[in-house]
Amino acid sequence: MNIISTLIPGLMVIEPKVFGDNRGFFYESFNQRAFNETTSIHADFVQDNHSRSAKGVLRGLHYQIQSPQGKLVRVVRGAVFDVAVDIRKASPTFGQWVGLELSEDNHKQLWVPPGLAHGFLVLSESADFLYKTTEYYAPTYERCIIWNDPDIGIDWPNIGMKPLLSSKDQNGQRLNSAEIFS
Repeated sequence: MNIISTLIPGLMVIEPKVFGDNRGFFYESFNQRAFNETTSIHADFVQDNHSRSAKGVLRGLHYQIQSPQGKLVRVVRGAVFDVAVDIRKASPTFGQWVGLELSEDNHKQLWVPPGLAHGFLVLSESADFLYKTTEYYAPTYERCIIWNDPDIGIDWPNIGMKPLLSSKDQNGQRLNSAEIFS
């Protein structure tokens, strides 16, 4: 696998080795030993999640203020614009974001370490989004930063329609008033 560092410390793009021919393809989507050795991250994953969303659905920007989750995310059907925002107050990249397309065609994965808010916008007619987490989902501690916070300034792709948001995501906080990590 190929590991690509990003502007945000700890946030990494993972490109697996894909073996393909006219019959299709094969790749190892996760191997604990290779992940630990290649990334120097020793994560114990406790939960796998799968979401399916229609075009224009925007989920996020989510995080858990206690029991923060590290997430290994990928798309197995369709395409999304995936975003991580550094919300660690002491970080030199606090308030900065990184976004990239994850798709069934590029097979890229993103390691989102604890302390970052995460979200995605579905670019294709629908998308199946899979992610492994290092902590269990704890709704009591879940927080949401509004997707279009002008202080963060995420450059979401224009897909010709307004994002479709849950009520939770419509009511996200601005970064300057959100509960964040010290």
